[in-house]
Amino acid sequence: MTQPAPGSEAAASRETALGGIYAFVAYLMWGFLPLYFLLLVPTGAWEVVGWRIALSLVFCIVLLAVIRGWSALWAIVRQPRLLALTALAGALIYVNWQVFLIGALSGHVIETSLGYFINPIVTVLLGVLVLRERLRITQWVAIGIAVIAVVVIVVGYGTFPWIALTLAASFGLYGLVKKQIGPAVDAVSGLTLESFWLLPVALVQLGIVAATGGLTLFTAGPGHAVLLLLAGAVTATPLLFFAAGARRAPLILVGLLQFVAPILQFITGAFLLGEPMPPERWVGFALVWVALILLTADSIVAARRGRSAVPDVADLT
Repeated sequence: MTQPAPGSEAAASRETALGGIYAFVAYLMWGFLPLYFLLLVPTGAWEVVGWRIALSLVFCIVLLAVIRGWSALWAIVRQPRLLALTALAGALIYVNWQVFLIGALSGHVIETSLGYFINPIVTVLLGVLVLRERLRITQWVAIGIAVIAVVVIVVGYGTFPWIALTLAASFGLYGLVKKQIGPAVDAVSGLTLESFWLLPVALVQLGIVAATGGLTLFTAGPGHAVLLLLAGAVTATPLLFFAAGARRAPLILVGLLQFVAPILQFITGAFLLGEPMPPERWVGFALVWVALILLTADSIVAARRGRSAVPDVADLT
């Protein structure tokens, strides 16, 4: 009977722990993004996204030079299918960034958090509609509760949560595209190409802002200028942490940690910024949280069943 080497088990445990830390740091940074973007006032959402795209590209180019990742990038450029998928991913993340900034800078941080709470449910639904996956009963119940939650918010609160639903749909589709790309595109190369495809959009936006209200870079003091120039690094860093964590940590752990970001955004909007939370909105959020608890519990049970169904390697030797 062959037993795994103690050293290999310890190394695997360290990798898993490190992956969890990386993923947690990524979600923690995403959770505090609304506060960072609020520090950029009087810069508007359209200008912020323009700088965010352009400076992300600059940041990624510098990073590629430091890590000598050009060969990986050129290998992707020679594959038309991968190029097309990175362009589609860029379009989806652009929608996500723009809507998120509009929400964060217009007093709708709570609604942005709702979008990322709903995102796991949208991901499951996309698995059915696009990948033809079969859902378990608990997953269907979770989706049904989430739909009821949206109806409660629309009817009770009197507004259609378009920011939340757009964020959930765009990020869910972005994840689906990234799944199609798979490990063929590393995190730095992927973000570089996505930013490259979006550069014309960023330049047009910055041009329109300059021609209408005027750009705010270097007009609101040195502190503001530094914060705005950091937009590229602030955008890229959590994505790189997430990629490093996702490669090391189990999917269940990453799935549980993803709620860190919307929880922090909800706390920011409700308690730090004082956005309104009438009873109808509390009921809607509570229903979403119930759906997420069901979905998470179902995923944990399914993962345990999957592990128990796999014979132990030691038993086969």
